[in-house]
Amino acid sequence: MSHVTSFAPISGEMPRVLILGSMPGLASLNANQYYAHPQNAFWKIIATITGCPAGADYAARTAALKHAGIALWDVLESCIRPGSLDADIDMKSAKANNIADFLLQNHSINTICFNGAAAETIFKRRILPTLHNANLRYIHYMRLPSSSPAHAGMRLQDKVAAWQAAIKD
Repeated sequence: MSHVTSFAPISGEMPRVLILGSMPGLASLNANQYYAHPQNAFWKIIATITGCPAGADYAARTAALKHAGIALWDVLESCIRPGSLDADIDMKSAKANNIADFLLQNHSINTICFNGAAAETIFKRRILPTLHNANLRYIHYMRLPSSSPAHAGMRLQDKVAAWQAAIKD
């Protein structure tokens, strides 16, 4: 079994949207970059929202996220997971990120978008119960179609449309 650890969040000064994934896959962990798998549609989707080409270097893409008011993180800090599939996460070993503190430090966030069902499910089970003492104002929660190549049942243009509708200014 492989013990994996997530990355630090990407966030600018006044993010308005927080996109939460579950845990970076092997390609991302090896590249030390969010959504590094070449078939993952995340950066293609984000390119339509930010205008920064999906093929731009990682620093430019993350700068475009920040400029657009989008923060990026994962619900899990660490877990045991062989491979890259969310279904293979050993939930007994899973440790959640401290999203309550992140939200308190980034009070401009008014929308949390989940990149797929696993991120939403883990958030509701592990993180949402920790938010009751955070004195946070209402935040809108929305599950988006997963950008993962494992979620190939939806056309890219349909994913883009759903993401654009959720993340628009």
